[in-house]
Amino acid sequence: MKQIAFTVSTLLLLLFGCKKDTTREIDSSYHPDINPVNFSNSTTISNPYFPALPGKKYIYEGQTDEGLERVEEQRLVETKTIMGITCIVVNDKEYANGKLIEDTRDWYAQDNDGNLWYFGETVDNYNANGTLLDHGGSWEAGIDGAQPGIIMPANPQTGLRYREEYYFGHAEDEAEITNTGITETILLGTFNNCVKTKNWTVLEPDDLENKIYAPGVGLIKEINIPDKFEVTLISIL
Repeated sequence: MKQIAFTVSTLLLLLFGCKKDTTREIDSSYHPDINPVNFSNSTTISNPYFPALPGKKYIYEGQTDEGLERVEEQRLVETKTIMGITCIVVNDKEYANGKLIEDTRDWYAQDNDGNLWYFGETVDNYNANGTLLDHGGSWEAGIDGAQPGIIMPANPQTGLRYREEYYFGHAEDEAEITNTGITETILLGTFNNCVKTKNWTVLEPDDLENKIYAPGVGLIKEINIPDKFEVTLISIL
């Protein structure tokens, strides 16, 4: 994999913008420098650990405490401009026991150094009877103080910590690279040179996850750490 260095601004946000906000005040130190000049080819995703392949549908399944979870993820042909950056749109549909419970559109863009940024999402949450519940979880970078985060760095290194998103009180996911170069076997096969992350949010401190990403594929497994539930990639259509 081509190793791409972080920009100075990205290093600063990783060093100073990722501390947990124990006082529950807005973390004003987290303010990444987002300049459209640094996103000149933002919809061409070359980051091997989050390729967002056009035309492919990723299917994930796993047993959780709420029953069988199924997630269908697919990059759409549409784009969305946020903070002057053209973002790709990835649609996620989440099902519980065969019923649609969440339908989201996530917005991503890659900078010129190969870091993949997350600019927000629009969310439709559904009741068990199929009616629309609400849009809880929606946020957009640049609106109401929300800031984008890095969903996958260009050069993931063990110990690297970063915010994946920052909308105070609503979306505060963080991640740390815990392992690189690992081998992971799932039903689809064995994947080498994988990256493993630890994921958490101060909003739900007991909700801890590990995620495993394979080069050329992307996310292949999510593990709920407290309950040991696993949701795994089962097919790519």
